[in-house]
Amino acid sequence: MAAQADTVADPRIHVSLAQLRALERSARNLSFLPRQPARSVLNGRHASRLRGRGLNFEELRGYLPGDDIRSIDWKVTARTGEPHVRVYSEERDRPALLLVDQRMSMFFGTRHAMKSVTAAEAAALAAWRVLAAGDRVGGIVFDDEDLLALKPQRSRRAVHALLSTIARCNQALQADRLSAATPMPLNRPLQQAARIAGHDHLLLVISDFDGIDDDSHRHLSTLARHNDVVLILVHDPSARELPDLGSLVVSDGRLQVTLDTGTASRRQALEEVATGRLQRILDWQNQLGVAVLPLSTAEPTLTQVRRLLGRIGPRAGRRGRGR
Repeated sequence: MAAQADTVADPRIHVSLAQLRALERSARNLSFLPRQPARSVLNGRHASRLRGRGLNFEELRGYLPGDDIRSIDWKVTARTGEPHVRVYSEERDRPALLLVDQRMSMFFGTRHAMKSVTAAEAAALAAWRVLAAGDRVGGIVFDDEDLLALKPQRSRRAVHALLSTIARCNQALQADRLSAATPMPLNRPLQQAARIAGHDHLLLVISDFDGIDDDSHRHLSTLARHNDVVLILVHDPSARELPDLGSLVVSDGRLQVTLDTGTASRRQALEEVATGRLQRILDWQNQLGVAVLPLSTAEPTLTQVRRLLGRIGPRAGRRGRGR
């Protein structure tokens, strides 16, 4: 993960740390947990598995006028002959772990931005929103060579460290690494996530999910049993329909490579591989009970996230409740 300067020429190809920090204000009115706005993609059956904050048992005490009768502990009441209630407090800590894919497979885009840029911006929006809710945030940022894990912490310094790592990995992506890159299996960061997020975490996997297999399904299933898992599927429009342009030139602004899409059979083969992976991830929504949020490289990340998640009211945003 080579260090790069914080200034970059084109924010659609590479992100800067300043670019990710600037998303803080925009993240305040987003919510990743119920209660969701009516138009949120998480509202409804796919959000039913999202736990929200839980309740911690505080004490057992005698019933007082005005107590909710639903809180009466009937077993203790029967045993003592006096009404008793169980007192709970809302669980305040809800750590989030962001898995941010910055592999070479993400260094691609045919419209507005690279997949790697879309993923980085989505991660920044999530990190800022989690911090605004008063919860801990951490991440696992990975490229084809290495992964760096940052355990969840509740501080702006922790968010800056996470965003700095994302920007550094993003800026290290260059076209001349295409042929040399050996893809890191997605299973490695998933295994690392299982070591950090034992239970009651919000886990966001932001990736194009290149290289998934049956083990990926198994790892996600295990994580989803005790955590809330949201898969943010970053994709390019060309995954569904490659243009009939013969030779397709791909560039990072300095170097370029050429993809031959001149024959219908070759385009069809490439499209089947891409759409098959997209459909497999969408199927996991039902199989694993996880939420899937598709993000396209064809338009700005913030515009899509606002449309997918909706916006919580300014009053709720000020309270910092819900994520």
